[in-house]
This record gives sequence, C-alpha cells and structure tokens, in this order.
Amino acid sequence: MTHMSIDVVMKKLPHRYPFLLIDRVLELEQGKYIKALKNVTVNEPHFMGHFPMHPVMPGVLLVEAMAQAGGVLAFESVEDDREYLVYFTGIDGVRFRKPVRPGDQVIFEMHVLRHRGLMWRLKGEAFVDGTLVCEGTLLATLFPRDEA
Repeated sequence: MTHMSIDVVMKKLPHRYPFLLIDRVLELEQGKYIKALKNVTVNEPHFMGHFPMHPVMPGVLLVEAMAQAGGVLAFESVEDDREYLVYFTGIDGVRFRKPVRPGDQVIFEMHVLRHRGLMWRLKGEAFVDGTLVCEGTLLATLFPRDEA
C-alpha cells in the first residue's frame, strides 16, 4: 500500500487549481484499489455561484474527483506515467446520496472492477464521516501522450 502527498499527486495528474480535486492518496494497492482525500473549503470558486446562500459542492465535481483518484490508480499500472494521459470515458449509475458542504473531508474509494490493457472499469464511492455521499461506475482509458 502506498501513501502519496499532494506533490506526488501533482506529478501524476495534469490538473491544477481549481481543477485538481485530490489532496492526498491515503492508500493504494496497485491494480486493485485506491483511497484518496479531498478537503472541501469555502474558498473554492464554485461555492460563489453554486447555491451561494447554501453552499453545496457540485455533484459533477465529486464525480471528477473520483475520476482523478481512478486516474492515479491507472497510472500505477504503467512503467512511465509521463508517457500517458488518462481520459475519463464513461459514467454509469451515478447517485448522489447527501450534499457535500464546506468543511467536509471527502474520502474517495475506487475499486477495480475490470482492467484490460489500458482500459479500466472502476466502482467509485465517496464518503463524508463514514456516510456514503456519492457512488458510481467510471470508465477510464490511458492514451499514449503522442496519440492523445
């Protein structure tokens, strides 16, 4: 199992503020599982326009954060992750169970359902204080950078 700081996450993912949505990787078992963390703060730009009197993290950003966690997991399957980009290629059965608010700490758990070559099917769940707030199945594909 591997822990990754934000510095390592930033070396793996091309995303930057305000679109880098993973703060840290807590656990990673190559080819099987990842647990990542996001601290939700009121200073994030989407809260200014998304229900400003009742700030709620947009569901699409929860799904994007799950995809980013899955991307980190997929990058661990290749020898040199700098040679690839990971593209989020599909979503199935996403459900939003509870709102995520400023001050929450979201834990994303992604489990590999299927992995064939550079294609991944992942079951994602997001939790706040142990309560399921979002879930879904995500599809991702690694593409060589020179072909993407």
